[in-house]
Amino acid sequence: MLAHVADTNGFVAAIRRILKDDGVAVIEAPYIEPLIEHCEFDTIYHEHLCYFSVTALDKLFRRHGLYLNEIKHLAVHGGSLRLYVELEERVDASVKTQLAHEKARGLDRIGYFRDFSARVDTLKRELSRLLRSLKSQGASIAAYAAAAKGATLLNTVGIDRNLVDFVVDRNVHKQGKYMPGQQLPIRPTEALLEVQPDYVLLLAWNFADEILDQQREYRARGGKFIIPIPWPTVI
Repeated sequence: MLAHVADTNGFVAAIRRILKDDGVAVIEAPYIEPLIEHCEFDTIYHEHLCYFSVTALDKLFRRHGLYLNEIKHLAVHGGSLRLYVELEERVDASVKTQLAHEKARGLDRIGYFRDFSARVDTLKRELSRLLRSLKSQGASIAAYAAAAKGATLLNTVGIDRNLVDFVVDRNVHKQGKYMPGQQLPIRPTEALLEVQPDYVLLLAWNFADEILDQQREYRARGGKFIIPIPWPTVI
């Protein structure tokens, strides 16, 4: 929950207080570099208060007498870090290499982030253009996953019922409800085979491999998926 708390310093100070002398705090958090590089703007939403670089994390933990001694890169959420934090300093190559990489790439300077907004605007225009072009050709379009990132993408791009007919999700507690903002109805995933829309906008693109595998029959019938991030692509 490190990226979710308002009092980041208080949270880390509490980790320092409760950690045993030989203990290891293992934390996972989204990583800022793939977010910026892959234009993952839909990962930015209300419960994510921080987006960390290794440079920032190293400084944060050292401020409270802790040491980021190891990191592992994870694919989840478009790119995340697993952090291994201890009271004893024994920083290994995984951290040192990443710190050097970030310095070389400029992640410790504002210039690295300056064109992110412009790239987001370009992606938004291209996704909107693609959806409108498909609809003008008579195609039917649904969306997959009533996720927080999906709500962010739909509302940021302005994808309403004129472009997408409905959203499907496996979570029974979401079915029968509506997506915030655009009010798209949420149906069970079985609706893809019942209706067989021509295209499905994959809102949970970070789980693309898993979802595409689940939807083998829909795809075998000719259905296609639209992957919106890092660039709108039809597969």
